Amino acid sequence: MQKINSDAPVCDLGFNEKHEAIQPEALKIASKSRRRSSAASTCSFSSACFTGSSDEDDISPREKRQCNSRGYTDFCVKNVINHHAFGRREIEIAEQEMPGIMTLRRRAGDDKPLKKANIVGCTHINAQTAVLIETLIKLGASVRWAACNIYSTQNAVAAALAEVNVPIFAWRGETEEDFWWCLDNCVNADGWQPNMILDDGGDATHLMWKKYPELFKGIKGIVEESITGVHRLYHMSKTGKLSVPAINVNDSVTKMKFDNFYSIRESILDSLKRATDVLFGGKQVVVCGYGDVGKGCAKGLRAQGCIVYVTEIDPICALQASMDGFRVVKLNEVIRNVDIVVTATGNKHVVTREHMDRLKHGCIVCNMGHSNSEIDINSLHTPELSWERVRSQVDHIFWPDGKMMVLLAEGRLVNLSCSTIPSFVVSVTASAQALALIELYNAVPGRYKSDVYLLPKKMDEYVSSLHLPTFDAHLTELTDEQAKYLGLNKAGPFKPNYYRY
Repeated sequence: MQKINSDAPVCDLGFNEKHEAIQPEALKIASKSRRRSSAASTCSFSSACFTGSSDEDDISPREKRQCNSRGYTDFCVKNVINHHAFGRREIEIAEQEMPGIMTLRRRAGDDKPLKKANIVGCTHINAQTAVLIETLIKLGASVRWAACNIYSTQNAVAAALAEVNVPIFAWRGETEEDFWWCLDNCVNADGWQPNMILDDGGDATHLMWKKYPELFKGIKGIVEESITGVHRLYHMSKTGKLSVPAINVNDSVTKMKFDNFYSIRESILDSLKRATDVLFGGKQVVVCGYGDVGKGCAKGLRAQGCIVYVTEIDPICALQASMDGFRVVKLNEVIRNVDIVVTATGNKHVVTREHMDRLKHGCIVCNMGHSNSEIDINSLHTPELSWERVRSQVDHIFWPDGKMMVLLAEGRLVNLSCSTIPSFVVSVTASAQALALIELYNAVPGRYKSDVYLLPKKMDEYVSSLHLPTFDAHLTELTDEQAKYLGLNKAGPFKPNYYRY
């Protein structure tokens, strides 16, 4: 077993150096009941329930007594009575475009590999994550769920989950106080004690570790999918504060190369178009950061005819951008001329008040990184600037000289706040999350130390294989002679852990 830290970001999790087929617990369980199934339908429909009306409703759900049609009350959502039927249809549509997680649900459902697992979830709440939540329940888990973003919840989907007795606490347009209240209700519930965490940003982990240390001691494992949350886990590990094992899904191959690129390449266009009705052709755009998310943004926007600039701190990523045909610049060099600013770094104050003071009239500013700190929003709340809400998640900010800036989602994740994301790509990440939970929950004592680990290559390959039938893709099989020549097991893994796809 190889331990993961920030200096050695790869771990085997059950595979020896010769890549012998030592199956992780998650794959043993998922493969136990394997049977052939036809490829899921690829028919996809655009979800409409991202719009919601929470920011127009002055009555907080916390002030209402809520009850679903079965008399269940352990939830807090926007409007379960009026919305749940529409939300259920959204979930059903997402299921048709999520073949991997649905196949995993069928294969492992009878074995209940998460039986007696009590999972606290803090993720975006939309049709796609609802499919994951209901899959975890069918695999035997008991869950309590809150949103990781105050603007990304699809109210109808949350209502649909509440209607089937899922303890969910989330609505679109929460205040910061609401956010922590919802999360607290998930963590600290009468007669229920969590033993697993599925996190997106690290807030559930942070709250439990800081406010409920006794409950945190009972956690068997943490699964984290965002770069922000992963940074927090590594910091806890370095300072000796991480007392449980955690799996970093964000840096798994399936998350980085599919969700962080292919999903972003499409959803950046969808969110900008829905929020602003902008014509892309000929627009000058600066994308801050050229990681997988930045690559998706830059390539998607260029394909629509935009003139795209890239900013980078990393010479390797900067060279990639240059050889992909993008001009690498400092933000100060282009800030006066660009029509759209997109941040995708995961850093703090990438776009400052000084930058925004120099923007041209009508410039659109948005964030595609997980953290809401990339754009210095606090610096815009000053007496000389006036704000006007023109539509849901779209603000016009006026300077004294009449200049106007268009700010989307108050600097939070724009694709999940202003549009939807491709269900198929989310299926890839959701499958990895479910397998990571199964792996940590069923691992023999002592297999994992109190540290941060990556998914093994074999598990990434398994997640990918779940999605290939949708494309009628047929893998070539190695002969015995070829496998011996390459030093591989015929069943994989096919690449060493250090391989960069």
